[in-house]
Amino acid sequence: MFKVLKTNGRARRGEFTCPHGTAQTPVFMNVGTQAAIKGGLSAQDLETLECQIELSNTYHLHVRPGDEVVKAMGGLHKFMNWHGPILTDSGGFQVFSLAKLRNIKEEGVTFHSHVDGRKIFMGPEESMTIQSNLGSDIAMAFDECVANPSTHEYVEKSVQRTQRWLERCIKKHRELNEAADCVNPGQMLFAINQGGVYPDLRIWHAKQIAEIDGYDGVAIGGLAVGESHETMYSVIDAVEPYLPADKPRYLMGVGTPSNIIEAVARGVDFFDCVMPARNARHGKLYTWEGTINIKNEKYKLDDRPIEEGCQCPACRNHSRAYLRHLFKADEMLAMRLAVSHNLWFYNHLMEEIRRALDEDRFDAFRAEYSEKLSRRL
Repeated sequence: MFKVLKTNGRARRGEFTCPHGTAQTPVFMNVGTQAAIKGGLSAQDLETLECQIELSNTYHLHVRPGDEVVKAMGGLHKFMNWHGPILTDSGGFQVFSLAKLRNIKEEGVTFHSHVDGRKIFMGPEESMTIQSNLGSDIAMAFDECVANPSTHEYVEKSVQRTQRWLERCIKKHRELNEAADCVNPGQMLFAINQGGVYPDLRIWHAKQIAEIDGYDGVAIGGLAVGESHETMYSVIDAVEPYLPADKPRYLMGVGTPSNIIEAVARGVDFFDCVMPARNARHGKLYTWEGTINIKNEKYKLDDRPIEEGCQCPACRNHSRAYLRHLFKADEMLAMRLAVSHNLWFYNHLMEEIRRALDEDRFDAFRAEYSEKLSRRL
């Protein structure tokens, strides 16, 4: 299911196979929270943009249209007409993001829906059931993403509970995969390492995860939630030696192009983030020289594409001046073209990282682009 093809220091070049296809790693998963990319993109657009894995949100799809609806429609792949791999998160991040609407207990978490205020209970078993109904290729274990800062005492209790939840997830996940009406009997399960910014708790949890069976990959969760980049990197450095070498590693919710390059250098294989699509909808576009704000006056008469040589739909067909006009006129096409460009950029950033690893020049690639891609032009 996961094969490390070669390494460069701690950086890994791999191949991940699941029921709906094979992805080359390191890989960036394009985020379609509610089974759609915000900005007016369809599953067919993702194919054009050479997306390898799509990611959808368990909590949001449970709230609407309802996971039972998706199951009745044949699962998420058929529902959104996407034929490649899908990862669904567990709903655990909403434990963090909906802090004012939650109540955490050993059994699970009680939410109040952000849509209509109705009470929702989600624990490990409920999360596994929802994700099984969705039929994703990768289900994420239910966890708590703690706020930063949080006390060592609180994080310790939280991570111990997250480990107990993982064991319940594994049991329920196995049961659901064996059910006669299972949408995707080959669905995999990824564990999630937690522990806040405390290396001792991160390492303790990684060791606990390594001692049990029944999962197919390990995510590093609870980062990119307000801590500095340096702190995030130090946590990855601390926990990486304790993660199973034969399973994929997924850094959740990260991040900028520079973050991705630096995390690849530290042994991470999977990434996701709403940033490229969200920034695109506000006119912030990525290029190999840094980021530009297409709304700026200086692009009013600029007849060049966003980036010379880029093969995304926006750059193949339109100028910076036209895209700036669309944003100024509040045309929906502006967001569609901008999101297409940024997702193309991220997907091909990963392709260039893989090529650099294949050709044993990742260190040079990192030295050239890690800082450059964080510049504002």
